[in-house]
Amino acid sequence: MLLESYRLEIFNSKCQPGAMGVHCFAHLGQDVSCVLPYLNAVLGGFEYLKDPPSVTFKAQGKLITVHGNQIAVNALKDEEEATKIVQWLMREINDAWDNRDTITPSTESMPRPKVIEILKRLPNKTGCRLCKEPTCMVFATRIAEGAKGPEDCPVLDDAAKEKLAEYMRPFNLFL
Repeated sequence: MLLESYRLEIFNSKCQPGAMGVHCFAHLGQDVSCVLPYLNAVLGGFEYLKDPPSVTFKAQGKLITVHGNQIAVNALKDEEEATKIVQWLMREINDAWDNRDTITPSTESMPRPKVIEILKRLPNKTGCRLCKEPTCMVFATRIAEGAKGPEDCPVLDDAAKEKLAEYMRPFNLFL
């Protein structure tokens, strides 16, 4: 077992002090830098930085970044959700480390979706705001970030939702 302990720090956004969600840092009791290429290979990291090493995942509208000595997670409902995600990552880190002999490490980032390609797949680009975003361009950007999905556009019919989902599938943003 590589990672045995962490200390959770929960905080509100300084940029949006009135925001409903919280963010967290899990300060790790052990340095996990050595497992990051294996974790990236297993979980398909969205972005991998080599110096200093870190891997970022985008899942369910959250950015999750694993550094050598800490994990950062944004857009959480509460401490319970933070704990759940950090414990899941702790298991993933330890599993990747335990199975490193069977994993080909990767320091490559995943390809990223193009906002313009997402925008092309939206219905009429009218800025109807039914998705609760100010413009279709903002909505497309939120999809590219993994914060929204095809189901969040009430104007898309089932065929258009499937075409958008098909475009997004290779980027693994909706786990």
